[in-house]
Amino acid sequence: MLILLCGLALPHATQAAPLERGTAITDPLALRELDRGNFGLKHMLQPAVSPEAPITNDALFALPSMAPVRHALDREFERYIARHKTASPGETVGVGPAFDLHLFDPALLTSVETRFVLAGIVNRMDRAYLGPGACGEIRLIYRLVRISPMEADVSPRLPMVLNIVVKAKGDNEAVDCAEIARRWLAAGESQSSGAELATGLTTKDGALAPIRPENIDRIEINLQIAHVPKSATRAFRTDYLLKLFRLDKAAGVFIEAPLENQIDREKIFADADLKREFKAWLLDPKNLAAFDRGTMLIPEKFLASGAVAATPVGFAPSNLQPAFGFVQADGYGNEVFGESEVIAALKHAAAQGVAFDNVRSVAGFERRLNDMSCAGCHQTRGIGGFHFPGVDWLAESPSNSTVVPASPHFFGDQVRRRDILLALRDGKAPDYSRGFSDRPQPRGSAELAGTGYEDGWGAHCYQQRPKASENDASFRSWSCAEGLSCQPIGNASRFGMCFVKSR
Repeated sequence: MLILLCGLALPHATQAAPLERGTAITDPLALRELDRGNFGLKHMLQPAVSPEAPITNDALFALPSMAPVRHALDREFERYIARHKTASPGETVGVGPAFDLHLFDPALLTSVETRFVLAGIVNRMDRAYLGPGACGEIRLIYRLVRISPMEADVSPRLPMVLNIVVKAKGDNEAVDCAEIARRWLAAGESQSSGAELATGLTTKDGALAPIRPENIDRIEINLQIAHVPKSATRAFRTDYLLKLFRLDKAAGVFIEAPLENQIDREKIFADADLKREFKAWLLDPKNLAAFDRGTMLIPEKFLASGAVAATPVGFAPSNLQPAFGFVQADGYGNEVFGESEVIAALKHAAAQGVAFDNVRSVAGFERRLNDMSCAGCHQTRGIGGFHFPGVDWLAESPSNSTVVPASPHFFGDQVRRRDILLALRDGKAPDYSRGFSDRPQPRGSAELAGTGYEDGWGAHCYQQRPKASENDASFRSWSCAEGLSCQPIGNASRFGMCFVKSR
């Protein structure tokens, strides 16, 4: 029910102008044209081969470059099955309704009847802080579909996306960040659509002109590996596998790599020295400043190479993974951070000149630990386990499709991303900071006011008490618009959603 509410709290169709203008390409007919041309998965991975016929998954995973991806996914399926059989003796895991836990059919990954279609293109120049001159990233998002559904009433879309992450500015690209940002913003103001829009995007001066196979950095995968149907004895649950594969250009293959900021719980709790090192690193004032701003990159030695994110989850910080148990009241001995240590570190950093905008308490610290990770972010305001399920241009009437292509988290972040594009275009220093994943940071714009993305119906909020001292400093701004009240959902937490006040 929670996921349904989050999905419905989207006034996207009634916006005067699409929030994603200039920051994403979601026109279904334009995406169809791009998929049939040089932005289909076949051309991106095999640029020397004609893109006329799309690549099916049997051929995709037979490519030498994709062999490590296939092997890694096979291992993840084996680990997932073994882990659940060990954790819950007697629980059956397999393909089909005869099992307690319904596994995604691995045969679909390499089937001649499945392929990935281009479902959206997202500008992530808001990640330009990752490296000087890199200009951030562009993400080509492909959704897995059945080419020949076995049943007429079965949707061809399958619960898996594959993202190709491309450098916004290639290593040998003459165009600068300002020009790339200008092109995207101009495309967002264009009134064209379909084939006309696709043509404009791919001309010599188009927004997609710098996006070429030689600029690929990595592949990211999000797969609904299994789900538990709701029954009289079990609550509904879905598990999403998250993986990252970085391109080794010398070898020409995609190699399994750590997920960004995905803390490896088991490794850290098992190694006392590593735990102490991680604690010292994170509590350093310089790193706490980036932690607060949402621009921190955790060193890879502390990270995991994969994660399983479960949905739905509650609103309380302790219900979000992977940092549950990292922060405890002092004295338990098995936590990474004691509460007094966090408080002391925040005070010390503030004394060193760090101005905290988001993390102002222990609860804020713990929530940031979660939402900066891949799994924690995907568990927050997603549609199922996705933030960009993508546009379905295979629908019978794609131009009239009412399916929302992305989550509230995605749309709520577009004002911030567009502000960064404007700054880059105008030669100004961008503000790369961001709020928490389930509550966008105010950016001086009223565009989100009164919507489910900020403080309107369905927005995530924090139940305020009359006395300011009784409210957590990290969440005092999480209020609701006039006529709405913050109502906790299904737990004892003060986190909830904005709904009409009860009479």
